[in-house]
Amino acid sequence: MTITQIEYAVAVATYKSFVAAAEKCFVTQPTLSMQIQKLEDELDVRIFDRNKHPIAVTDIGALVVAQGRIALAECERIHEIILAQKKILSGHFKFAAIPTVAPNILPGLLENYAKNFPSMKLQVTEMETNQIISALRNNEIDAGLLSTPLEENGIKEYPLFYEPFVGYFSDGEKALEKRMIIPADISLDRIWLLNEGHCMRNQIINLCSDQVQKLQAERPYRYESSNVETLRKMVEKNGGMTVLPELATLEFTEDQIERIRYFEDPEPVREISLVTNSHFVRMSVLQSLMDEILKLVPEKMRVQKKNRKVLRIQSAKLEL
Repeated sequence: MTITQIEYAVAVATYKSFVAAAEKCFVTQPTLSMQIQKLEDELDVRIFDRNKHPIAVTDIGALVVAQGRIALAECERIHEIILAQKKILSGHFKFAAIPTVAPNILPGLLENYAKNFPSMKLQVTEMETNQIISALRNNEIDAGLLSTPLEENGIKEYPLFYEPFVGYFSDGEKALEKRMIIPADISLDRIWLLNEGHCMRNQIINLCSDQVQKLQAERPYRYESSNVETLRKMVEKNGGMTVLPELATLEFTEDQIERIRYFEDPEPVREISLVTNSHFVRMSVLQSLMDEILKLVPEKMRVQKKNRKVLRIQSAKLEL
């Protein structure tokens, strides 16, 4: 049994295809198939059911692949130990962020990280929460930046900061007559929301859970956005209101700032964390990312306070 054979088996389990796995491992498909066949012969088990399409992992194969992921992580740990002793950060790091965090963190992070750690190459992608969790489980990415807590087995969370939510209102909305607002001031029949699949959508619905009835019931049309910037523009052009993460408002004009209202205590916030799978070993790289991200965040967000309430990610379905 070799590390290469284990790597090939894990790749096939991840991509459900010998051809795709061979491409990811930069070998020919016959070479990969031959090595996996040798591994199965040595172990005297069938790791994959080749009669199914896509290729399926057998019950005992799932156990072999799970242990293989651990073995590969432990091999990676050897390199991490050596680099840590040499105080060197180098190599590639695959990293994902949810769309509601990415615009406010990634531009500054990539600029500063490239200057401070020129030997590290970050490969960054925007993904929704469920996609990040799946990619972590399949070892397709090293870490994700998203809203927590996830309460997912096999996923480790490293909280970074607590970002407040604020209300953003069009001219003429009654809430603008108040200095601070409460969740009841967010009317769900006039709110602009993100599409389903965004964890921030669920957090806003949970914030307004006491008054959840019908969403946008009085509008002649219904529109849901895939990004926060569009929500802002919909409020300004079409009226109504939305709820934004505070980092998305830091570059607002004076006129836009006048449309913002903060919530009374307990202030609703979202916990933003770096997450990895449970076998992750490159802690020195992860720590460097944490340090650089926190430099971009206002100090008041770095500590969770008693007068803040972290909103849940999971949500019940709305009646539309």
